[in-house]
Amino acid sequence: MTQDEALTILKTGANVFLTGEPGSGKTYTINEYVAYLRDHGVEPAITASTGIAATHVGGTTIHSWSGIGVRKQLTDYDLDQIAQNERTVRRIQNARVLIIDEVSMLSADVLAMVEAVCRSVRRSSKAFGGLQVVLVGDFFQLPPIVKREESAQMSFDDTGSPEMGGAVFAYQSSVWNTINPIVCYLSEQHRQEDADFLRMLSALRSGSVDREHRALLEGRRINEDSIELENTTRLFPHNVNVDRVNDAALAKLSGASRVFTMQGYGAPPLIEALRRNCLSPERLELKTGAKVMFTRNHLEGRYVNGTTGEVTQFRRSDGTPVVRTREGRTVEAEVAEWSIENDGKKAARVLQVPLRLAWAITVHKSQGMSLDSAVIDLSGAFEYGQGYVALSRVRSLEGLHLLGLNERALQVHPDIRARDAEFREQSDAAVEAFMALPPREIEVMHENFIRACGGTVDGGVKRGAKGRAGRSPARPTAAPKTHPCLETLAFIREGGTIEEAAKKQNKTVGTIFKHLEDLRTEGLLNLRDVAHLKDGTEDGIEEIHHAMEKVGHEKLTPIFERLGGTYTYDTIRLARLLFEIKE
Repeated sequence: MTQDEALTILKTGANVFLTGEPGSGKTYTINEYVAYLRDHGVEPAITASTGIAATHVGGTTIHSWSGIGVRKQLTDYDLDQIAQNERTVRRIQNARVLIIDEVSMLSADVLAMVEAVCRSVRRSSKAFGGLQVVLVGDFFQLPPIVKREESAQMSFDDTGSPEMGGAVFAYQSSVWNTINPIVCYLSEQHRQEDADFLRMLSALRSGSVDREHRALLEGRRINEDSIELENTTRLFPHNVNVDRVNDAALAKLSGASRVFTMQGYGAPPLIEALRRNCLSPERLELKTGAKVMFTRNHLEGRYVNGTTGEVTQFRRSDGTPVVRTREGRTVEAEVAEWSIENDGKKAARVLQVPLRLAWAITVHKSQGMSLDSAVIDLSGAFEYGQGYVALSRVRSLEGLHLLGLNERALQVHPDIRARDAEFREQSDAAVEAFMALPPREIEVMHENFIRACGGTVDGGVKRGAKGRAGRSPARPTAAPKTHPCLETLAFIREGGTIEEAAKKQNKTVGTIFKHLEDLRTEGLLNLRDVAHLKDGTEDGIEEIHHAMEKVGHEKLTPIFERLGGTYTYDTIRLARLLFEIKE
C-alpha cells in the first residue's frame, strides 16, 4: 500500500493499523494525516507507548493521556478516580481521533485499560467510546517492556530467553479484534537503497536467513580498534557499554568543556517525563571535536533525527555549538524545544541543545532513527527484534560495521512472523476494496467524517488563524448535498445505528433499511460495515437465519409467521441484510 492510499483510508474515519518496514514512511504518513485534520479544524489526540516515542511525535504518552498512569490493572474504583479528574475527562470527551504511535511496545493489557477508560469517560458502549483509533508501529521492532516482577512469572525457552506467554502484544488483546482496524501496510521503501541489504532485512523479518545472508553480515565484521571508524556511531544492547564508550571518548579530547543544562517549563511531572525521555541529556557536556548526533528533526530540514557530525566550534555570542555533518555541511545547533500537548495546547516543554554524544547509543534509543553509518555490537543481544532494529537503522550495507553478533540477534518472534503475513493480506484486500469505490463516494466519506468531528469541510482551515488548531471562528459553510444512500453508508460505517441514521436524515427507519438494501444490491456494502448493528441481538439473528434457510428470505411475512411473531419486521430485515451478505 502506498502512503497516498493509506491517507485515503485514514480520512474516512475508519480504525486503522498503520504498519510497514523501517523507512516505509509511517511517521510521514501520520504527520500528513495530522496536518490534514488540523487544516479542517480537528485536533487529534497524539500519543505514544513510551516517552521517547512521544517526544518524537510531539504528543504525550498514552498512559498520561488516558489517566491510567502506571496502573497494572483497572478497577471500578480506578475508573471512578479517573472520571473525577476534570482535565482528563475534558481531554477524552473532546477527542475525536486517537493516534497511538509505537504500538509494538504497548502491551495488550494497557490497550485494554485505555479502551475501558474511553468508554467510561465518553459514556458510550462503542469501542474506545466511538473514537477513530489509529495504531502505528511495526511489531518486528522492540516488544513491550516487561518489568522485573512480571518477568519472574514468565517461562523461558532453551536459550534462557523469556517466551511470550499470555496476551503480551497489543494485537493479542480482545480490544484489537473489537475495533477491527483496517491494516495499512506501507510497501514503499524510502530509507535504504541497497538491494542486497534490503533482501537481508526482509529475510530477517520472514525468518529465512540463509548462508548467503550470514555471509553478507560476516563480510561487515570489523575489529574493535578500527581507527578509521573511531568517530562512527556505535550501537549496543546495554547502557553500560554506551556510557563507557562515550565517557572515554570525550575524556580523550583536549580543550575546555561546554556544559548545556536543560530548562523546563510547565507542570513538574510532565517536565520530568520530558527530561527522562528526551534523547538529549539533561546535562550535555561537549568539547570541540566531540562526535554528536542531532536528536530531532529541524523544521526547515537543516538536519534530521539521527544526523551525525562533529562539533567544530562554539558560537562566540552565546556558545551555540557549530556542527560539521558527515556530508560536510555546517549547522548551528541552536536550542530546540520538546513539548507535551494536551487538547492542542502545550502542557509542558523543555529546552535543550538538540545534540547528544554519539560515539555510542543503545539499540532502544536508536529506534526511529536513520543512520548513514554505524558500528554495531550485537554479541549481547538478548531479546527478539533487537538485532533487526539495530541493523535496520543504517541506510545501506556499506554503512554497516559489525563488532559482534549472536544467534538471538538474527531472531524475530515466530508469532509475529505469522501475524505479519496476515497483516499483509489484509492490507492488500483493503486497497482492493477502497480503490474499487467511486472517487466521489470516497470524497463523501471524507467530508462526512470531518463533519462528524465538528470540523470544517469547504476550504479547510487557514493555518495561523485564531482558535484551536488554527481554527477560524467563522461559521462553516453549508455542506454540499449528497445522495441519501451514500450519506447512510458513511454514517453506518462510522458506527452509527439505523435509528440514529433515520433521525439524522429525518427519514423513517424503513427508508434507512431500503438504503442499506440498495447499497447491498450494488455491492457497496460489506459485513464489516453493518456487523455492529447486531450487537445484543446475535442469538435472535441466528434463529432468524435458520428460519430463512427453511422458507427463503425474499419475503418477510413467511419468516415472521414461522417464528410465531417473536421478532419484529425490522429485526428480520436486519437479519436478512446480514444473511444476504453472509451468502
